[in-house]
Formats: sequence, structure tokens, C-alpha cells
Amino acid sequence: MPTFIRNIINNTRGDRVIWAVVFILSIFSLLAVYSSTGTLAYKYQGGNTEYYLFKHLIILLMGLFLIYITHLIKFTYFSRIFQIALYIAIPLLVITLFAGLNLNEARRALQLPFNLTFQTSDLAKLTLILYLARVLSHKGLDIKNFKTAALHLYLPSLIICALIFPANFSTAAILFSISILLMYIGGVRTKHILSFTGITALLLVLAVLTGLAFPKVLPRTETWTNRIAIFFDAGEAGKEDAYQVEQSKIAIASGGIFGKAPGNSTQRNFLPHPYSDFIFAIIVEEYGLAGGAFMVLMFLILFFRVVRITARSPRNFGALMVFGVGFSLVFQAMINMAVAVNLLPVTGQPLPLVSMGGTSIWFTSISIGIILSVSKETEKKEANEQQPATA
Repeated sequence: MPTFIRNIINNTRGDRVIWAVVFILSIFSLLAVYSSTGTLAYKYQGGNTEYYLFKHLIILLMGLFLIYITHLIKFTYFSRIFQIALYIAIPLLVITLFAGLNLNEARRALQLPFNLTFQTSDLAKLTLILYLARVLSHKGLDIKNFKTAALHLYLPSLIICALIFPANFSTAAILFSISILLMYIGGVRTKHILSFTGITALLLVLAVLTGLAFPKVLPRTETWTNRIAIFFDAGEAGKEDAYQVEQSKIAIASGGIFGKAPGNSTQRNFLPHPYSDFIFAIIVEEYGLAGGAFMVLMFLILFFRVVRITARSPRNFGALMVFGVGFSLVFQAMINMAVAVNLLPVTGQPLPLVSMGGTSIWFTSISIGIILSVSKETEKKEANEQQPATA
């Protein structure tokens, strides 16, 4: 075995179960992306089906590298790093909102050189979670005071979610929900949280009504209302927009118990975005109910380990950070899978570490690296505490 590989293995720390889940999900991701990008390859790469496989493999390897590097950093350093990142994320969201790449009437990403894109909401999501963990664990702040909480918690959360909202309602809603949960766990007064939530809900209703009255202000409003109407099967309007949901259900129904075997999906030729938003439907079609259940189990195991690390974390900041980041990943995964089986309206959320993508996978990898960093410090602390007993 080469020396550098041996050194990497020797320096790998943190929860071994989480490492195993990451590798298993990465293997599933490679197989599912390779199977689901055939049509894309014939459309844009002249039938070169390996193009997207190798591209995705490079992205995954880069993601594993980010996990490794991030988990080596002492978790307390993330407090300062993401406090600074907050002042970078907000301007980037503003730039994206007004000058970002326009896709499907939504500006979600910045165009980078070499035909690369950067989804700024991924940075903002991770940044806000870690910023809230820092503030909630700050002993010098009286977070039970409404004015203090409003300035340091409510306002940053509202600003970031509001900047994400016009282009990506589901991401803003998920991030807002996680922020509220973190505040509750962190000790903010429940009545203050309810007041903040009520005010935000009122602002949301006003924004949606404004978008319906003036479509140019919020072009995505009609898309949101159509998706909700389709989900509840409201009338005949928008039936064509339900095409992807119908194709997803066909894929899942045809998978049976053990599926059609890897690479034998037929719905990948009809299902829009089978490699990202609806990759879970392709997994169930090819691996059956057993494969789908196994995928759900992987994320449940991840959540269990996150809760375990949270309970054993030596500091409040580490505990809040791990829970916020871990819950965000698992919550997003459950939403993606719920959409595929038509339990929720279409949201456009990728399946973490499985769906094809660059920015999404890399920030998911950083998130997992942060969790492993806390796990590493927890293990080190527990080992030090056991030394006197064994002496």
C-alpha cells in the first residue's frame, strides 16, 4: 500500500458508521447517475454515456477530499470561519438574485469560468446554520431578550431566507424551519419564536399575493401555486405540469420488490431530471422496494449517529452545529424521497450525496466533514477521560 494512502487512513478519525454511510451512498450515486444520464448523454455528448459517469466520479472524489480535509479541522474554528462567511454569503445572494444565471424564471446560481456554476444558496444555508449555532452558544448574549434575539437571530435568518425565497421557495422554507428548530433547542423563548414565525408567515402571504397580482415581481409564484394545485389534484388546470410526478409513480410501481436490476430503468427516458430531483424514483425502479427502503435506512442511520454525536458533544456550539447540519441533510433527503413517491408537492430538492450536482455535493461533503470533526473531538475527549482509570 502506498505511503500516502496509509497516512490518509491513519489520520482518518470520527464516527466510522458515518464514513460507511458516505461510501455506500457514493456507490449508489455512481450507479444511479450512470444509469439515469443515458438520454442526457445522447442529447448533449453524442452518445458518450461515460462522460457524465466520469464527471460525477470526479465530483464525488472531490467531495470525499473535502470531507477528509474538513474533518481534520478543529470544530471550534468553524465558529469564526462561518461568522465571516455570513458577510460573504449575503452579498452573493443579492448578486445572484439580480444578476445570476436565469433558468426556468429563477436566478439560483452564478456563472463561473469554464462553464461552471455556483449555487449560492448552498453556501448561505450552511453559513446560517453555523452562525445560529455560534450565537445560541454565546454566553455573553441574552437570547431570551426579544430585542437581542431579533437583532442576532431573527434578522439574519429572515434576510437570508428572503434572498433565497424568490428563486427557490423550498430551500428557503427548509432553511427557515431548521432555523426555528435550532432557536427552540438553543433556548430562545417559545412565545418569541411563535411571534417571529407568525410575522414571517404574514410576510409570506403578502409576497405570494403580490406575485399573483404582479407576476413580473415574483415570476415563480404561478409555478408554486400550480405545484400545490397538482398535488391536491385541483381541477384539470396544470395537468401537463404533473407529467414528472406521474412518470415518477410509474417508475416506482414498476420496480416491484427487488427492481429491474441496475441499468434497466425504462422511465429514465421519460422522467424529467431522473439524475437529480427524481433520482430516488430511478433507484426504486432498478433496485425495487428493497433498494428504496435501504436508501431510507441509510439516512435514518445517519440521523441516529448525528443525534448520538450531539448528545456526547463537549460544547454547546458543537452540539447545535452537528444537530443543525445533520438534521438539514436528513430532512432534505426525506423531502426528496417524499416528493418522488408523491407524498409532497414537487420541490426541486436534490438527494444529498446521491443526486448529480457539483455545489450541492461539495457543500454536503463539507457538512459531513463538520459532523465528523465534532465526532473526532468527542472521541478524543472520551479517550482522555478514560486514561486515569486504566493507569
